[in-house]
Amino acid sequence: MPVVQLSISISSMARMARTAEITLIGSEKVAEWACNNGKGAPMPIGDRIKQLRSELRLSQGDLAAKLGADAGQISRYENGHISPSADAIVRLAQALDVSCDYLLVDDAPRRPFKSSSDVLGDRLAGLSELSPDDLASLLNVLDALVTKSRFKALAGGIS
Repeated sequence: MPVVQLSISISSMARMARTAEITLIGSEKVAEWACNNGKGAPMPIGDRIKQLRSELRLSQGDLAAKLGADAGQISRYENGHISPSADAIVRLAQALDVSCDYLLVDDAPRRPFKSSSDVLGDRLAGLSELSPDDLASLLNVLDALVTKSRFKALAGGIS
């Protein structure tokens, strides 16, 4: 049986373009979102979804209810018969309480979807509103604080 591989660029799913692979084996299509970083076989998104769902002790029906979908759709994601859309990935990440990049990229660190105490992250989101001069000033202050912290760490090691 011939194996046909198609690579589709999915730049909107992560800051760096990743690929979704659709492998045609015989008459069955197997779809997966994965980033092969050269460290071995990538984990297909279906396996990642199943792993996270199992950790939360959710049935496919329970997860589907959280997404406003049906259990059959979750089964198709997990078995690699279909790939979730960008919107579905966001809803899956929210329901499973992981970041979208954790679902899509093998070596991405596991983080919650949105931390309620993420004060710094909320403030960083507003940086795009700063003027170039204000942004440069802020970067200077940040550099100074980091340098100060590093000096304190070095001085603390001297007896």
